[in-house]
Amino acid sequence: MSGAPTDAAPTEVLGPPVNLVLVVGVSGSGKTTVGRLLAQRLGWSYRDADEFHSATARAGMAAGQALTDTDREPWLDAIAAWLDHATAAGQQAVVTCSALKRAYRDRLLRGRPEMRLVYLHGTPELIASRLSGRRDHFFPAGLLESQVADLEEPEPDEHPLVAEIDQPPEAIVAALASLLRPSTVRDRPTGVRSEELTPSEVVPASPTGEQWTLTWQGQQAVVVQLGAALRHYEVDGRPVLDGFASDAPITGGRGQILVPWPNRIGDGRYTFDGTGLQLPLTEPEKGNAIHGLLRWVPWRLQARSEESLRLAGAIRPQPGYPFLLDVTAEYRLGPEGLDVTVCATNVGDGPAPYGVGQHPYLTLGAGPVDTALLTVPARERFLTDERGLPAGQDPVGGTDFDFRTARPIGSRRLDTAFALDRGDDDVAVVRLAHPSGTHGVDVRLGEGTRYVQIYTGDTLPETERRRGVAVEPMSCPPDSFRSGLGVHVLEKGHTHVLRWGLTAWRTT
Repeated sequence: MSGAPTDAAPTEVLGPPVNLVLVVGVSGSGKTTVGRLLAQRLGWSYRDADEFHSATARAGMAAGQALTDTDREPWLDAIAAWLDHATAAGQQAVVTCSALKRAYRDRLLRGRPEMRLVYLHGTPELIASRLSGRRDHFFPAGLLESQVADLEEPEPDEHPLVAEIDQPPEAIVAALASLLRPSTVRDRPTGVRSEELTPSEVVPASPTGEQWTLTWQGQQAVVVQLGAALRHYEVDGRPVLDGFASDAPITGGRGQILVPWPNRIGDGRYTFDGTGLQLPLTEPEKGNAIHGLLRWVPWRLQARSEESLRLAGAIRPQPGYPFLLDVTAEYRLGPEGLDVTVCATNVGDGPAPYGVGQHPYLTLGAGPVDTALLTVPARERFLTDERGLPAGQDPVGGTDFDFRTARPIGSRRLDTAFALDRGDDDVAVVRLAHPSGTHGVDVRLGEGTRYVQIYTGDTLPETERRRGVAVEPMSCPPDSFRSGLGVHVLEKGHTHVLRWGLTAWRTT
C-alpha cells in the first residue's frame, strides 16, 4: 500500500460483490441446515441441490447405489441453470450441493465471479455420527464411505471460506455471514480475493497453539490459537508489528485481546450491582488484576478464508467475574489494511460489567523508538501512580504528553492512557511515522474505542525495551471497574463491538 500518508484509503470496489453462495460438503455436514439459515439471515433465496436430483437418482441412492460422474451431469446442469436464472432475475441466492470433486465445483463456479464457495469441514467420525442419527432421508449412512473417498477438498485457488461444523448451526451461520459481508472499520469492501489461501501452520509443541495465516495483495497476518492473539503483520515484506515467533511464548501482552477488561484493576477488587467481587491478582508485584481473562485460553476456529478469520472464546462464571459472555474475534485483510472486530455477547441471566482492548506493538524497523514521530488525537491523559493505576486526568496542552501534532517520542517513558477525541461515528487515528516522513503506520480506532494506551516498553526485559510502541485500543480506561469511568454495563442478550485497524503507508 502506497501513497502520501495524508491520502484517504481507497474506497473503490476491487471485485464483484458476492451475490451467490455455494455451500459444499459431504452428506451429514449440515449443508441444508446451514444453507437455509444463512439464506434467511442474509434475506436471500435458497435451494438445496437434492431438489435437482431425478427420481431415478434418488431411488438409486436410497438403495445404497453411489452416483457416477455420468449420473451427476444432468444434476449439475440443472443447478447451473437455476443459478443463471437467479442471476438474470437479479436475485441473491444460496445453494447447497455436495460438489465433492473439483470438476463439479468448477462447473458451478466458472463464469460466475459473484459466487463465493463455502466449505463445511468436519471429521469423518463426527459426520458418521450425525448420519447414523438421521431419519427419513434418502441418503443412507452406508454411502458416506464413498463420499469421503470421492471428496477433493477445495484448493487455494478456489478461495474457499471454510467453516468448522463442530459448533451449533447458528454459530456457523453467524461466522459465515460476518465473513461474507464486506466490512472494515469504515465498512468498506475488502475487494477481490487474489491471493492464495495459506493452510493453517501447525507448529509442533508451539506455545501458542495453531497458527492461521491470512494473505491479501502483499499483506500477511498471522493469528494464534492462544488468546486469539495477533502474532505478525507485514505489508510488502515490511514488518508492521513487533510480534513474536511461532515457537516462542507471548511476552509483554503482544497482540493479545484483553477481555472483559483492559489494563489494570487495583487490588482486583470492585463492586458491581451492590456485590463486592475479588479477582485473582495476575500482576502480584503491584497488587493488580491485569488484562482480563482470555489471554491464556485457546480460542476456537469458527470460519476462515484466505483473507479473513473468525475465532470464538467464552467467559464462564469464575472467582471475581460470575458472568457469562460469548466472545468473537474477527481479522480481515483488505484495501485499508488489517481490520479487527471484537464482539462480546452477554448470554447470562443479568447485566455484566465489560471492557475490551488489544495490545499490538508497532514497529518501523530496527532501532529504538526514540526518533519515531507519534501522533495521538487526545486532549487529556491519565496520571498514574507507582502501581500503574489512574490518579487523575490532566489536559495535555503545554506538556510533554501533547502529541496532537506529530513529534518525536524522544526519551519519554510512556505507559499512558489517553481519552480520544472522537464522535460516535468518527474514526480516530494514532500515527507512528519514520522521522524521514517516508513511511509509517496508522492505527484506526473506530466503534467502541474511546481510549488508547501508549506504551514504549520500558518495563519489559532489556532486549525488548523500546523496540516497538504498543498502541492499545480500549473501550474504557485503566481501573474502570472500580471507578465506573467508561465501563460498559452489558445487559442480558446485548452485544458490545470494538473495531480497530492498521494501515501501513509509504509516500510515493
